[in-house]
Amino acid sequence: MDGWQRAFVLHARPYSETSLLLDFFTEHQGRVRVLAKGARARRSALKGVLQPFTPLLARWGGRGEIKTLRSAEPVSLGLPLTGLMLYSGLYINELLSRVLAHETDYSTLFYDYLQCLQWLAGATGSPEPALRRFELALLTHLGYGVDFLHCAGSGEPVDDAMTYRYREEKGFIASVLLDRYSFTGRELRALAAREFPDVDTLRAAKRFTRMALKPYLGGKPLKSRELFRQFLDRRPGGAGGAGCGSVGASRSSG
Repeated sequence: MDGWQRAFVLHARPYSETSLLLDFFTEHQGRVRVLAKGARARRSALKGVLQPFTPLLARWGGRGEIKTLRSAEPVSLGLPLTGLMLYSGLYINELLSRVLAHETDYSTLFYDYLQCLQWLAGATGSPEPALRRFELALLTHLGYGVDFLHCAGSGEPVDDAMTYRYREEKGFIASVLLDRYSFTGRELRALAAREFPDVDTLRAAKRFTRMALKPYLGGKPLKSRELFRQFLDRRPGGAGGAGCGSVGASRSSG
């Protein structure tokens, strides 16, 4: 790549004594793996720049799977994520690192990601609505198609008071069974609109995105969820037996 491109660091790890191996999420090439030579050196101009949640302009080159970073500079200060919002940001970074195809254009998703980070940086309540909206956007960009507004069996519009059971690769079918695959028509309308006015619709959204993302994530657990559990346990009063992602401002998602 010859020109500058907007990018965020999704993940970084040491490479040799002075370099970093980075996963970038870029505006036009999606996930790109880049070697930043000398970035860890004491006098490197990149020291402190290549951080998650800092908007960058970057250039890189090379023909192999791992590109070589030519230059990077911050567009602005890093987005101020702390506490619950920081762990929520780490969660969406890990999602992107795990599920995005290498060097594939996800330019619209890039804006969804930026919008989610901006919301988390300015949020005072629970991060869950922003995370659920981002997960649904991610599923759409991965090509995961599902009709929330019509019964897959009859084709009729969903009824708020009826219950529908999710069947993978088919959609939602009217059913009297009540289990973790069951959703009310009202919950499905909330999923379609990506608006969650109450605890019930938020919980339903989380159940659905967990199910839908599972095939993309495989059996390997997300490290960000474990970090979040450790964070909760260190807080005054601890988290008890709470699972990661409980609805509410005190227990973030992922």
